[in-house]
Amino acid sequence: MSSNNGTAFNRLVEIMDELREKCPWDKKQTIQTLRQLTIEETYELADSITDNDWKGIKEELGDIMLHLVFYAKIGAEQNQFTLDDVINGVCDKLIHRHPHIYSDTHVNDEEDVKKNWEKLKLKEGKTSVLEGVPKSLPSMVKAMRLQEKAKQVGFEWDTKEQVWEKVEEEKKELFEAIESGDMGKMEDELGDVFFSLVNFARFLQVDAENALERTNKKFISRFTQMEGEALKDGKNLHDLSLEEMDGIWNRIKKNK
Repeated sequence: MSSNNGTAFNRLVEIMDELREKCPWDKKQTIQTLRQLTIEETYELADSITDNDWKGIKEELGDIMLHLVFYAKIGAEQNQFTLDDVINGVCDKLIHRHPHIYSDTHVNDEEDVKKNWEKLKLKEGKTSVLEGVPKSLPSMVKAMRLQEKAKQVGFEWDTKEQVWEKVEEEKKELFEAIESGDMGKMEDELGDVFFSLVNFARFLQVDAENALERTNKKFISRFTQMEGEALKDGKNLHDLSLEEMDGIWNRIKKNK
């Protein structure tokens, strides 16, 4: 950390100390009350990243950094850990898990790095390579993380063509479940289709969560434009037929 970075970080720590002592709102906060706010800040950062909004990224990183300092402050008050403990802990972990940098381990590429990382975590006492994936992760993100971790022990397809065959297989099983009328089976099989599509996205080196969010944003933009086009004619969407709405939609899509 440069001296300028250190000065800025120390300024944040000092402000946090002062707010915790003097501000009624900051004094009341606990790790439990901060939890949801931290989740919201993380999603706001994710939104800025999706939009490639560097100004927003800078702002949201600051908000998250504040939360990290806040948790460390509460931890120190509860005699659980200090900010130095947190920082030194992650520094020690980084050194330990990068023996190709800080020791004599040789790696050929990033995949070797990931495999070594998982092996080291097992040596640290973890009983499964799947440990460490948060239970509360959004399901699509969790699916990708589970697949990435399984890959590190060789549980992986060789080609994207094989993965697509699996997608087609799962689609067939979904339609069989639909024919049966069994809602439980339909939900299970649809989940399998989603999981296999996430796997296909991973083979394409596409972030499945971000891809879907880009489509969400595109849908919102086109749908609100469609509403606007209808209003220009003095109508609401429920006044239009599906064919009329589809025509407006296609014109908007063509103009993009």
